[in-house]
Order: sequence, then structure tokens, then C-alpha cells
Amino acid sequence: MRSVIGAARAREGAGNNSLGETVKIAFLACVALAAFGLIDAAQAGDAGRGACAYGGDPYKNYNCLEPYLGSDFLSRFINYYRLEWGHDVAPADPKLPPGRRDYWPATPQTLPPMPFTEWPYGGSTNLGVTRPNSVDSPLMVAMANTPFGHWLDDMHIQVYGWLDPGGNLSTNTVRGGNAPAAYSYNPNNVQLDQAVLYIERLPDTVQKDHIDWGFRIAPIYGENYRYTTAFGLWSYQLLNQNKNNGYDMPMAYGEVFIPWVMEGLNIRFGRYISIPDIEAQLAPNNYMYSHSMTYTFDNYTNTGIEATLAATKNWILQAGFSAGTESLPWHVGARIANPFPSALYPMQTMPKDPGAVPSFTLGVRWSSDDGNDNINLVANAINGGLWGYNNLQWYGGTYYHKFNDQWHISIESYNEHQNNVPNLLNASALAIIANGGTPFSPQYMPFNAPGGAICKSAAVLSCTAEFQTALMYLNYKATPLDNISYRAEFVDDYQGQRTGTKTRYIETGIGWQHWFSPQIEVRPEVSYYKSLDAFAFNGNPNLGIPANRNYAIIGAADIIIHF
Repeated sequence: MRSVIGAARAREGAGNNSLGETVKIAFLACVALAAFGLIDAAQAGDAGRGACAYGGDPYKNYNCLEPYLGSDFLSRFINYYRLEWGHDVAPADPKLPPGRRDYWPATPQTLPPMPFTEWPYGGSTNLGVTRPNSVDSPLMVAMANTPFGHWLDDMHIQVYGWLDPGGNLSTNTVRGGNAPAAYSYNPNNVQLDQAVLYIERLPDTVQKDHIDWGFRIAPIYGENYRYTTAFGLWSYQLLNQNKNNGYDMPMAYGEVFIPWVMEGLNIRFGRYISIPDIEAQLAPNNYMYSHSMTYTFDNYTNTGIEATLAATKNWILQAGFSAGTESLPWHVGARIANPFPSALYPMQTMPKDPGAVPSFTLGVRWSSDDGNDNINLVANAINGGLWGYNNLQWYGGTYYHKFNDQWHISIESYNEHQNNVPNLLNASALAIIANGGTPFSPQYMPFNAPGGAICKSAAVLSCTAEFQTALMYLNYKATPLDNISYRAEFVDDYQGQRTGTKTRYIETGIGWQHWFSPQIEVRPEVSYYKSLDAFAFNGNPNLGIPANRNYAIIGAADIIIHF
């Protein structure tokens, strides 16, 4: 999510929610819920005919799987949902090779009910624990006995994804008024959060006898595009039109795994999720439906190359070279006309995006042998730090600790900053912005442009803007299909550049993640937000509506249907 500078906007922009679009989204959510109910009913009906409709239980005898599924695509697709209903894992093929190296740190979590099995670090396929064709997918099962399915299996390519409709009830009432809370931009709304398709090949990082390769292409459509947008890649939807729903490609990368370099070296190139956050843009990778403010205002994606080296079974080192954050290589060196030369940009031209510059990332990760403890320390996309589209100089880390099989804690803290951010208290800086003298003036970026700063003094033209966070998730595995997460965080937007308001925030929430099977999950939650120093909620800078509340209570829920 981006904060906004400049004058009030006369309208929210083309493509925003109309009544018709809202009805369509609500209808989609109802269809998803109806599908869930039909599957439940079908499974209940089968109970009277035995454990499996066609005889035999694949969970007891894996050889029963094909007879149970049937032969045509639709039967196999539906029957696989029915088969997994009420289970926390897929039926296990006894012929599969081990899914991890036997001397590797122990796997700390299970999925479900957690959103991951390995403590997240990003920028790489998980080393030492990844096999090709390892994603449990009803779509892949449905296609498995077709010529196309055989070809995909031979090439170790999988095609899968999910639909994620959701909604919220909020004390906010203004369109866009839930911000700076994220992933439910509009209050009191039902929406399609994301529809995602993965086309991928996972490299085999367990073996150590041959070079392997992989890739992922991951288009996304829905409301959540506004949080993944990179300047220069279909960004007109957010920055010129402020559409409610849009499309993006947060991941499009290839990778090569070289097993002979120490314990394995993976090289990823393309656009990928930045490291090392607890959370990610993709819905199934998160404890809760909403996201922390810590995640909302940090680095989302980098485009470049990331090398991940398992130096030992316990130590992983990462180094990357990118074109900044949420910026594209074709903006590096690009310039536009400057109609209002000033002390900020004195030449007749100025960079199209000052943040699109060569940047480096360094990270180190340690895991204990028992898998109970994990630390990541990272400097992400570091460069000169000039005010850019999302040119965040990110320094921080994550820590995970597993107390026992039921309880674990996840902690993240970081500091990020940008330099030479125009001072919104300075009349000359405001004139420069208004007259098109910055790359992010309303003439070029009418919606959701990077924010200016509330500097300590009105006398300076610009200043450094900082953002500090501390986040904790405390998680309880109640059953193999249920997880309860409690979130607490503190955020200090020192100059108001990230959220649009110079204030400190506290936020706390609790969410329940319930899985009906490995393919269908629901995530109800409630969160409380408080801005301590100024009003920050129930406003919309795009509409010129100032915030008029210093708190927000948001109840929300979504359903994720994997395919």
C-alpha cells in the first residue's frame, strides 16, 4: 500500500466498486461457500456406502486411489476434494523418495493448520527439503491420467492455485477508509481478494548428484493487486486509475540449483518476493486474513537475481542484486521532462523513478538442529536511498521459536528509511510537487503516489523519513486442522511518509484458521488499531477526505479454495 501526496482528488478513479461489481463479487463468494456445502453433503452421503465410494480407502491402501477417483476429469476433480475432506494430509504414496535430507534440521511445523512447514526465508526454494511434483493439487490429480497430465508429470511441472473471496465489517465508513490497515481497503465490503494461478517447476534440492532447475509464473487478480503493484508493470491500474480490482505478476522467475557448492546453491532470477518476512502477499502463506502494518509498509518484491547458499545444514547465506524495490529494470536510467526545475530536481529532466537503481541484498539465516529456533538477519535492496516509488532501505530480521508441538512464536522487527523526501511543511516543496517538479507529482501519478514527509522543521526542503516496527504472532495449534493466532505490533511512522500520518500505532488482533481439508480453509478474525498521536483512520487522500478517527475495529473473514 502506498501513501499519497498532493492536492485532494476530485474522484476515486475509474474502475472503482460499482454496485454491479460488488454484487458480482458477493455472488462469487456465495458460489464458493455453496461449493463447500455441496462437497460436505456429498461426503456425508458417501458415509452410508462405505469409506470410499468405489470401494477401498486410499488412506489405508494407496493402491485404491485410482479406483476411488474414477477416470474422467470432473469425477477425479470432485472425488479428490471428497477424499481429503476431514483429513489434514493427502494420502501418502509409499513409493515416493524421502522429502528431506535425513541430517537436515527437523521440520518445525505442519501444513495444515500452519501456513508453512519450514520457517520462511524467501528468495529461494527451500533448500534440502524440496522435491518436484510435491504440491498437493486437485487440478493436477484430475489431469493426471490425461496425455497433458502425463507430459506435465514427466516435465515436473505443476499447475495449481486458489480463489480467495472475503469481507469485513468495520467502524470505518469512508471508501478506502480502512487504510492504513491492509488487505481490506474498503470497509464493510465483500470482495474477491485474489484469484491466483501458479505454473511452476520445483527444483529437487534434496538430492546432491545433479544440477536441477525450476521456475514459477504466478498471475494474480483481485483487490490485493494494490499491495503488490510494481511501478512500470501494469501499474497504471493503481497509479492512474485507482481500480478496485486489478491484475499483477508478483512472481515470474527461474532458478538453478547447484548441489555441489557446499550444501547447495540456488540462484533465482526474475521478479520474486523480497526477504525475509513472516508474511507474504499470497493468501495461503499467512496466519491471518489481514496483514500486519509491519508487512503492509515494507518491501514486497524485488526484480533481479538472488543467490541462496546452504553453507552448512544450519547456516544459509543470501546475496542479491536488484533494480530496487517495486521497480523494474527498464526504469533504471529512464528520465522524464522536468517542467519545474528546483533545488530538489534542478535539471530540465529528472529520473522517472529515483529508486530504480542497482541495489544489493545481504542475509544470513541460522536454524537449530531440532528446528525449534530460527533467526534471519537481512539488509534488503540497499542503495543511495533517494525518495523513490518504494525505495525502502530495509534493515531487520525475523525470529521463530517453537515451544512444543502446539505453541510457537514469530517475531519481526525492522527499520527502513528514504532520503531527500519532500517536506510537506515547506511551502516551496509543496509548490514543486504541485507544479510537476517531482516524478510523483499529480500530473504523472494522480493516485496512490509515494508520500511526502512531515519533517521536524518547516525550513528544510526535504528530510530523511524513517519507519520502525515490532511485530509478534503467538500461535496455537489446537487440532491438526485448527490454528489460533494472536498478533500484536507497534509501528512508528516518524515523518508520516509511509502511512500518510505522522503518528505511532499499536495494533492487536486474533484470528482462527480452520481447515476443512488440505484444500479448503476459512480465517475469521477481529483486529483493533489505534493511532496514538493523530487521526489516521476513516479518511481517503485520493478523495481529499482527511482522516477523522484515531482507532479502527475491523472484523473480517475469508475462504481459500485451493485447486
